Amino acid sequence: MSHEARQAQEPETPHLDFAGTTPYEDYVKADVLTHLQHTLSDDPGEMVFLVTTQVMELWFTVVVHEWETAAQALREDRVQVAIDALKRSVRELEALNASWRPLGQLTPAQFNSYRAALGEGSGFQSAMYRRMEFLLGEKSASMLVPHRGAPRVHAELEKALQEPSLYDEVLRLLARRGHAVPAAVLERDVTLRYEPSPEVEAVWTAVYSGDAGDEVARLGEALTDVAELVWRWRNDHLVATRRAMGAKAGTGGSAGVAWLEKRARKNVFPELWTARSHV
Repeated sequence: MSHEARQAQEPETPHLDFAGTTPYEDYVKADVLTHLQHTLSDDPGEMVFLVTTQVMELWFTVVVHEWETAAQALREDRVQVAIDALKRSVRELEALNASWRPLGQLTPAQFNSYRAALGEGSGFQSAMYRRMEFLLGEKSASMLVPHRGAPRVHAELEKALQEPSLYDEVLRLLARRGHAVPAAVLERDVTLRYEPSPEVEAVWTAVYSGDAGDEVARLGEALTDVAELVWRWRNDHLVATRRAMGAKAGTGGSAGVAWLEKRARKNVFPELWTARSHV
């Protein structure tokens, strides 16, 4: 085979010579991401704890983006756009939940080897996770307090607190579609935690008793998928914490396992679950 023929069969050599950083680096900022790990102990296990936590923060950011996209679409009556965003977030939540696997089998001795390096640091201080919770209707003005020293973060959380949650936008859509969502629910103070409503439960019962292919019913199922994975996230967090530290007080002054157990018992979008008993 001639030299020319061999050249024709070989794959083209990728472009390797760039004047500055590579286009990949310019887009992904990999050099920034891979130099954000500054461990505070000599324990080799701290690196996986730190990186896993940072990865979780990135997934929180993506999920917040999806839910904000869905909320905006619902305000504009673009239900399919909202469903698509929720479905993407389901896949992202699955990846987020899988992040517990590197940490899920930590023994107390392994965790204790670098726990002191965390100091007062605790996951409940995560601003992006708090935005996730606010979008789910788990509002609490007191959760802004830890962020008073970071003006931009505090402003973003304050905005999220004042805005309707994703579920508020769902209920407003249901009302516009002619469903009997009470005025007290539609006009509620959206800075407060959402509380279940028997009338909203009746609305979802009617939706699920009708056409399963209806747009609103499909929206309900997409929300239920999200709610299930949020519940699994909370339970995986609980199990990992219980395994690593038992019933000891959590970092940052939290109640540790006791606080996580209380969180794990709560359903997101509660009437979507209770309505099923009446269909």
